[in-house]
Amino acid sequence: MRLHREGTIIMLTTGLVLLALNLLAYYYLFSDNSTAIILLAIVSLILFVLVVQFFRIPNRLLTTGESQVIAPADGKVVVIEETLESEYFKDRRRQVSIFMSPLNVHVNRNPVTGIVRYFKYFPGKYLVAWHPKSSTENERTTVVIEVANGTQVLLRQIAGAVARRIIWYVKEGQPVKQGDEFGFIKFGSRVDVFLPLDAEIKVKIGEITKGGVTVIAELPS
Repeated sequence: MRLHREGTIIMLTTGLVLLALNLLAYYYLFSDNSTAIILLAIVSLILFVLVVQFFRIPNRLLTTGESQVIAPADGKVVVIEETLESEYFKDRRRQVSIFMSPLNVHVNRNPVTGIVRYFKYFPGKYLVAWHPKSSTENERTTVVIEVANGTQVLLRQIAGAVARRIIWYVKEGQPVKQGDEFGFIKFGSRVDVFLPLDAEIKVKIGEITKGGVTVIAELPS
């Protein structure tokens, strides 16, 4: 396991603030109360561990397959439905949405290998990730990847009520490889995947996914 570079400043700042708070408590605030000092140290350690674990990247054997669509994120499948995708395709698509809690790994991975044909960032609100309007009103990015046979897959990173920053590493015209990082969402949110209607869905509502590992769909030939 390693730690993601996006967490360096946050982890360092959190560690320094907690250290300063504990030193202040030890020498001034609770200098005569050992119980309070110990409790504060325990709470500080738990908080620091929670922040660090958020930026973890576990070692995994990634799944690869030309016709397979791999989960772009760790989390729970909360939506599988046919819907109108009005931003890019402007027609009906099969949507699969994965919700990431603050306890999930938050690296976002390319679900397919191909060329980025479209990218756009939208500033917006921070509604809870399961709110019906979060996919159109929250801060978000849209990425469209075209695979070798011309099929296109759309990904949408959506910030939630806690997540306040979306990171992306792709741009239009860039070739991307299945399983490589395409972005990061800090402190929880959602990733939507829009697929052709004849794609075969391989997951169910409530299923837990592992980014880069779980096969969520098979694309048509």
